[in-house]
Amino acid sequence: MTEFVTLEHGQLACDVAGDGPLVVLSHGMGTSRQDFRHLVGPLVTAGYRVVNVDMRGHGESSLNWPSVTGKAAISRTDVARDLLEVIRHFGGPAVIVGHSLSGGSATIAAAEAPELVSAVVEINPFTLTQGLDFGALFSIRRYRHGMPLLIGTQLLKSPKLWFRYLNGVAYPTKPADHDKYLADLAELLRQPGRWAEFMKTGKTTPADAHARTAEVRCPALVIMGSEDPDFAHPDAEGRRIVAALPTGLGQVAIVDKGGHYPHAQFPAEVAALVVPFLDAHSTSESTSN
Repeated sequence: MTEFVTLEHGQLACDVAGDGPLVVLSHGMGTSRQDFRHLVGPLVTAGYRVVNVDMRGHGESSLNWPSVTGKAAISRTDVARDLLEVIRHFGGPAVIVGHSLSGGSATIAAAEAPELVSAVVEINPFTLTQGLDFGALFSIRRYRHGMPLLIGTQLLKSPKLWFRYLNGVAYPTKPADHDKYLADLAELLRQPGRWAEFMKTGKTTPADAHARTAEVRCPALVIMGSEDPDFAHPDAEGRRIVAALPTGLGQVAIVDKGGHYPHAQFPAEVAALVVPFLDAHSTSESTSN
């Protein structure tokens, strides 16, 4: 069931399924909640109430939200505060599962409202500030192929480069429905205003999330795809995030052959990591709205 949650400045589209402790899924930039299409079922089967959210400006959520930056941008703090409102709407606390940009948002949400966030799962997250690894551009093929496409997408505002990234290095192996997924996403991003909203995500950095990592008080699972082209060394990035969190809260798991979207490539493997973590750290105190 799709529900539209009305906030002060717009609406967020959410797919709602299952019963049990609340889990909120939040995708990354330039895509939609369909990124989690293969993970929702296993989480519902495991006994969770899953709310799969379209980021502000993305998917079926409304356009033109004001940002905490004061600029035409979509920051991790913006998304974090949206997610907290979603949790309040559906009855918290919840575990947030955030991918890429939303991984950083999960960190901020946990720091801002610990009473609403019982744990976080961050999948290939941009939680810490990044620097371009010039050495890896020469020595690591996937990084050399991926980074120019990502940078070029933002600098040139190029859909062609974005879909080259999604159809190539971002998915070292592809789900059976990948072609249809890309076709649907392309149609979505051609809608008036949608591409411009995606471009707003590139006008902020993970600095706001980086600054809040030491404030997190809940358990965190960081899942990295071993072949993620966004990071020269995905395993090291996962460890770096855990090291930035308070001691003992974080753990890293690696999905072998996973690209930037392991939850779409290998949903069974990702579910096998996420469900035991949810079983250990979710709470049954959440209530239906």
